Amino acid sequence: MNIYDISVKNAKGEDVSLANYKGKVMIVVNTATGCGFTPQYKPLEEMYEKYHDKGLEIIDVPCNQFAGQAPGTDEEIHEFCTLKYNTQFEQMKKSDVNGENEIELFKFLKSQKGFEGFGKGPKAVMMSAMCKAKDKDYKNNPDIKWNFTKFVVDREGNVVARFEPTNDMKELEKLVAELIG
Repeated sequence: MNIYDISVKNAKGEDVSLANYKGKVMIVVNTATGCGFTPQYKPLEEMYEKYHDKGLEIIDVPCNQFAGQAPGTDEEIHEFCTLKYNTQFEQMKKSDVNGENEIELFKFLKSQKGFEGFGKGPKAVMMSAMCKAKDKDYKNNPDIKWNFTKFVVDREGNVVARFEPTNDMKELEKLVAELIG
């Protein structure tokens, strides 16, 4: 199985085959509209505008599994993102990224790139403490820990990196620029 064998539902409930993105660089991200990391929509949109014509696609999967921070309908989430952040990339249907109802895309991504830590800095310390309070063994499972976890897929369909919400968005853009070529 590879990423191109997977389909996700768009906000209208229609299947979107990831085979449509063959030859593209993809960022797959689970998002939320009411999160401290929600402002990451801005640099994501900036990357999309800068690199889309060169082959970047962003697969935005809203998720309400983390402190209920994406409570709206798919339409409300889309309206928030387009009005507040002027997002142009397609949002998929709000979906689970962990647990028994997680979508196939995130099962696959997590099997390719596990959790490698939150990095350094105050937000990393805060996220580590929060995760440890919920799951003492959180470091040793590939589950998505919070909103705005980003997976990068190269033009050949390989999952090449996982960025936690605490990672520097400039590092994400640096990798995307390298992969775009």
